[in-house]
Amino acid sequence: MFKLFLYSFLLLCSFELHAHAGGLNKEGCHTNSKTKDYHCHKKKPPKTLAPQVKKENIKGVSFLDLKPESVSTNLMRLDYEGFTVWLDCSKRGAVKFQYNAQRDTGNFKRSSTFKLDPKVPEECQQLNGKTYGKNYDRGHLVPANHLDHSKSAIKMTNTMTNILPQAANMNRGAWLMTEEVTECYRDIDELLVVGGVIWGNDPSNDYFVKSHGVKTPGAFWKVIIRGVGSNERAIAWIVPNSAEATRKKTDDYIVSIEEIERVTGEVIPVAGFTKYDKSNPWVIPRGCNKG
Repeated sequence: MFKLFLYSFLLLCSFELHAHAGGLNKEGCHTNSKTKDYHCHKKKPPKTLAPQVKKENIKGVSFLDLKPESVSTNLMRLDYEGFTVWLDCSKRGAVKFQYNAQRDTGNFKRSSTFKLDPKVPEECQQLNGKTYGKNYDRGHLVPANHLDHSKSAIKMTNTMTNILPQAANMNRGAWLMTEEVTECYRDIDELLVVGGVIWGNDPSNDYFVKSHGVKTPGAFWKVIIRGVGSNERAIAWIVPNSAEATRKKTDDYIVSIEEIERVTGEVIPVAGFTKYDKSNPWVIPRGCNKG
């Protein structure tokens, strides 16, 4: 009896659905074929996409596919000679950088000119290449000195997509120390250097939004990797972007790679035993040429 009732109910539902069927006109309305009643349905709202930077065939520029929790339609990968930066258009600044530091074989002088990248949309970049002021330097993510084998590569490091406001004491202190460690150890072994920006949320030091269109990062992170297999070694820092980040305090900012991954959501390409090891400071070898 129950099966008969269920069958009758499903049949009735099927008939009602079929009787109500019919295409909608451009106003979203139609006539019910059973009741002859003319009525309208609410149209589903059209799908909208998040605003995107116009995708163009620009050499050295590609959009990234990211994990769902960190998707940004405004993120661009910029491949320059010898290094790569990932640019967040919504911030007008980079979020990550990467390069291989090889044996020092050159000594081209650093350029004094800072320029915007003509291949990158204006809405993705800072407003100009002028100095910041207020005791902040035009700080490099990838330093010119590590690409001094190529005149064109060293010039590209002064592109404003590779530059962000760095507290002068930090830029010339703890951050410079991480660059000197790289400079010395690249003559021992080829290095993979990965780093990036922790933007933070402190409006009190966002001095350059009006002049340059960019906020001031809260901190910078960097990982240096050398060796392979069981000989793999790495050192990592999270350096606060403040006047307190002097050279003497560099070792205070050493962290494990696991901590960087936890804070940033990045995945650093190292073995597990390297990831959880908080490395001792890499002592600068005696006689190292930092130039």
